[in-house]
Amino acid sequence: MARVLICEPHDDIGALLELVVRRLGHEPATYDDEGGAADLSGFDAAVIEPGDERGLRLAQALRATNVPVLFTSIYPAENDVLALEPAAYLVKPFPLYALERALVAALALAQQPVAAAI
Repeated sequence: MARVLICEPHDDIGALLELVVRRLGHEPATYDDEGGAADLSGFDAAVIEPGDERGLRLAQALRATNVPVLFTSIYPAENDVLALEPAAYLVKPFPLYALERALVAALALAQQPVAAAI
């Protein structure tokens, strides 16, 4: 079971994302950074709305530690967001199976061993 961090500014959409994560057998966690430094360790992936400033900062921090991020947004992808190399960029509204497939693929890729540089 993976731990998946969710950062979505709209409660109803966040609840739906949590449901999808649970349905896949994983543990969702809601990002709630009230101005303090949040502990970002122990997450296997994240689902983030990059149009929210908190979400973009969170994605940058997670990508710095090689945690895969999936973006779900009402906005089309911009270059600064794509530079973070998201595992997926889904434009709302999207079918839930698209999120399921993207999350499964991101978690599988994240669990592959990294080849050592020779």
